[in-house]
Amino acid sequence: TRPQDGEVTVGGSVTFSARVAGASLLKPPAVKWFKGKWVDLGSKVGQHLQLRDSYDRASKVYLFELLITDAQLSSAGGYRCEVSTKDKFDSSNFNLTVHEAIGPADLDLRSAFRRTSTAGGSRRTSDSHEDAGTLDFSSLLRKSSFRIPRDSKLEAPAEEDVWEMLRQAPPSEYERIAFQHGVTDLRGMLRRLRGLRPDDRKSAAFQRKLEPAYQVSKGHKIRLSVELADPDAEVKWLKNGQEIQMSGSKYIFESVGAKRTLTISQCSLADDAAYQCVVGGEKCSTELFVKEPPVLITRPLEDQLVMVGQRVEFECEVSEEGAQVKWLKDGVELTREETFKYRFKKDGRRHHLIINEATLEDAGHYALRTSGGQALAELIVQEKKLEVYQGIADLAVGARDQAVFKCEVSDENVRGVWLKNGKELVPDSRIQVSHIGRVHKLIINDVTPADEADYSFVPEGFACNLSAKLHFMEVKIDFVPRQEPPKIHLDCPGRTDTIVVVAGNKLRLDVPISGDPAPTVIWQKSLSKGKKAVATPAPDAQEDPGAGDSDEWVFDKKLLCETEGRVRVETTKDRSVFTVEGAEKEDEGVYTVTVKNPVGEDQVNLTVKVIDVPDPPEAPEISNVGEDSCTVQWAPPAFDGGQPVLGYIVERKKKKSFRWMRLNFDLLREPRLEARRMIEGVAYEMRVYAVNAVGASRPSASSRPFMPIGPPGEPSHLAVEDVSDTTVSLKWLPPERVGAGGLDGYTVEYCAEGCSEWVAALQGLTERTSLLVKDLPTGARLLFRVCAHNVAGSGAPVTTQEPVTVREILQRPRLQLPRHLRQVIQRKVGEPVNLLIPFQGKPRPQVTWTKEGQPLGDEDVSIRNSPSDTILFIRAARRAHSGSYQVTVRIETLEDSATLLLQVVDKPSPPLDLRVTETWGFNVALEWKPPQDDGNTELGGYSVQKADKRTMEWFTVLEHYRRTHCVVSELIIGNGYYFRVFSHNMVGPSDRAATTKEPIFIPRPAITYESPKYKALDFSEAPRFTQPLANRSVIAGYTTVLCCAVRGTPKPKISWFKNGLDLGEDARFRMFSKQGVLTLEIRKPCPFDGGVYVCRATNLQGEAQCECRLEVRVPQ
Repeated sequence: TRPQDGEVTVGGSVTFSARVAGASLLKPPAVKWFKGKWVDLGSKVGQHLQLRDSYDRASKVYLFELLITDAQLSSAGGYRCEVSTKDKFDSSNFNLTVHEAIGPADLDLRSAFRRTSTAGGSRRTSDSHEDAGTLDFSSLLRKSSFRIPRDSKLEAPAEEDVWEMLRQAPPSEYERIAFQHGVTDLRGMLRRLRGLRPDDRKSAAFQRKLEPAYQVSKGHKIRLSVELADPDAEVKWLKNGQEIQMSGSKYIFESVGAKRTLTISQCSLADDAAYQCVVGGEKCSTELFVKEPPVLITRPLEDQLVMVGQRVEFECEVSEEGAQVKWLKDGVELTREETFKYRFKKDGRRHHLIINEATLEDAGHYALRTSGGQALAELIVQEKKLEVYQGIADLAVGARDQAVFKCEVSDENVRGVWLKNGKELVPDSRIQVSHIGRVHKLIINDVTPADEADYSFVPEGFACNLSAKLHFMEVKIDFVPRQEPPKIHLDCPGRTDTIVVVAGNKLRLDVPISGDPAPTVIWQKSLSKGKKAVATPAPDAQEDPGAGDSDEWVFDKKLLCETEGRVRVETTKDRSVFTVEGAEKEDEGVYTVTVKNPVGEDQVNLTVKVIDVPDPPEAPEISNVGEDSCTVQWAPPAFDGGQPVLGYIVERKKKKSFRWMRLNFDLLREPRLEARRMIEGVAYEMRVYAVNAVGASRPSASSRPFMPIGPPGEPSHLAVEDVSDTTVSLKWLPPERVGAGGLDGYTVEYCAEGCSEWVAALQGLTERTSLLVKDLPTGARLLFRVCAHNVAGSGAPVTTQEPVTVREILQRPRLQLPRHLRQVIQRKVGEPVNLLIPFQGKPRPQVTWTKEGQPLGDEDVSIRNSPSDTILFIRAARRAHSGSYQVTVRIETLEDSATLLLQVVDKPSPPLDLRVTETWGFNVALEWKPPQDDGNTELGGYSVQKADKRTMEWFTVLEHYRRTHCVVSELIIGNGYYFRVFSHNMVGPSDRAATTKEPIFIPRPAITYESPKYKALDFSEAPRFTQPLANRSVIAGYTTVLCCAVRGTPKPKISWFKNGLDLGEDARFRMFSKQGVLTLEIRKPCPFDGGVYVCRATNLQGEAQCECRLEVRVPQ
């Protein structure tokens, strides 16, 4: 069956299936899925696109599926499935339709605003059933509580305008800007940018056109608005020349008065296009750029260590599928031109950098950079070195036995050839060659005398050769009498021999025997106490028959007689075979072989030693952690496996990673390593392998996590700020380089000139960048140095350039009187007085205070002195504290002085002798004398109040009145009034007021009022320009104004003309008139707007006009 067309809503999933009959097919068919004509979906497989296949054996049908999850609008389109075998081909086309998801809020909005009439403001949507119901929209407008919510995701103006950045940037910066801001089609965007031209032509259809370009972030909304000259005109919106149809809530058209708005919701890359608004025969255009969000690193790169010639693959995962990334090596971008060496691969959100054959030049730091971050990793490339963990050994084998040559190398991928006497050995049914992991074996079955030769194993690609010799052991039996004592025939110099076997391997002891009649063979294993079994003597040592008894205490022997199992004995007429399958440590010891017959007996001791890989070392200890290095130390393993430890292998990994990197290819002889080339601020772990002749141990436990952190740099600008007889004041700036370890503090030290012993100036660290070093010997010449410290230790010190002499320098005393103390100092009664005056001078000056030339004797006035300032303090000021204060600083015969004027102010006393001088009509004249006490400051005026005799509620009549007499008006006839006056100064009003003693009555006189007669005046005036227009020269594109001033009565009518044409109907010109000032605003003028402008004012008395010339210049 072929795939069928499908439909899905945004965010849903859809599956397309293709079934292929496989009864006549010898092998599964090849299936490819395409979108459009050429886009192969096999390279797009990821989280949202999956390809599946299965086979039903019962029906012999192949099932192929294409699964699309979290479908987007960009997933819609035509698809194709191609199926091919060796001699057949077929394809099928199908379509996917993605519908916009419509939320309930959108449905309510459409139904609420559905109208049967388009008069006034309306909103058009894709709902074609507008007659299904009507709504009184006017009643909604009358409700003050009805508000259209503003969309919070409406795109605000971008902080960086990509259009403007590309317009101003040089061509060399285009690629960087495009990568930083997610521009996927740079050539197309530059072509669109060159086509942008400001349209300043006057339009009869548009009052306000679209901006030349807009930008919006992906997933947000954008609104394109224009203002029409005719509110009833019909508008069409075009996208890339095609009219935008109403479909779902993707596009929303708004019409409010003369304003037309197109809202694009959930902007995607498909909305990055040119848009046009067409009204009748006119149109305005704009370009919309959809900016993608920053691409973040979700899984970073990992460090890698490879050998020369190996394949390297860096993998990194980012937050967006198909995102643009850059690969860099040591800060230099890797371009597509280097594809002969580097291969770049995208797999959904994963990005790969592949180096097929690594070379030493490929080592370095590789980085993947996105628009939102960077991932960094290190590649270490080592030369190929092959280590031999176990070499092949000489063998002595009897006729028809099996010979096994075995070796183990460090690289399990290494192949090799076996040679016999220098010629390549060809495997056959008797000779077998195997390669399992790191172990290479040569097995020769049914050994014959012709097999005795030199055998070698040569690894491919390495200049090394492993050789051994095969000895054919032939047992010759001479003619003897029928009665022959038993004898054991061993090819060894003495009666004891040591046989070494690797743990886990098969142990086979083949002992030839003779005797007539056939002897009985007894195998025994000695159980010892104390020392180990007898060691194999050196080849040149003399045999000592009693050596075995002197080296150990044997108190029991175990009889070995099992013919089946892991440990077994097999005996024939001419030989006895002792076999141990998978040798273990417990199998180590001395084995005694005894043969007996009636004629006699013979006995041989065979020492078996089982060797194994060593135990893993203890977890390594990390010390001397630096900026990119550390020292790794560990203890040797508790058990060396029976063979000396040849060396160690050290590996490291990042704490959050699972990939271990080998740090050395040559074995380390000492349990110590200086590890380098680490990244500062990244946590690492270490582990160690121990290696002996058998192989490598299991890895040790990981070390405690550590972080390479370098010490800070040296502080800068160390300077001596002050020196006294016993102290030195230092200051400095923090180091320029702090590093990942931060900054814990500083240490300060000093030493005498010519001496090398530095003395700490303080215990511990100080976080400040200054220090006063105390208790120094007077007259000594000292050098000072400062070191910065963090968790990694101390950085390089900075030292004073010259020795500092600890001796106070005579400095003339000087008062530094602050500016605010150089004028009269005013304080209110009861307020504290705190006058701080800094001064200079060395040694410390003597400070003296006097008032009016006399020493201070008031106990309320206290003086506080410090080495650098003096303070005059009064806790609560009184009027008596006012006066002139003198402060003097003196060093021997040198002195400096300053005078301070202190004025303590208080509220004034009330005015004196308040009286009424005259009363007439509604008015009363008052007069008074100034207060006796003005509060020690200038009076600020008086406040006059009145009170009706009946209510006695006081009302203020005059405030801040400066004179001592006034007239109170607007009194009520027939009422009696009291009056009072307060005096004021900067402190406030007086506590009491001067009050009239008796009420003042306002009589009711019989008055006949005659209105005055005025002569009518004619104020009409013909228009006259008090400030004419001035000629202007402006730059095109910048809004400009023309101004003049006119007067006339009645208010004249104003008209503006350009080259004789009336400007009243042109929407590009705005005219203002305020208080006789006339303004003509020209929005974004172009050269066409240049010419002669005339302003004409007309009223009933006449007319007047003025003119100017406007020149519009185009910037070069």
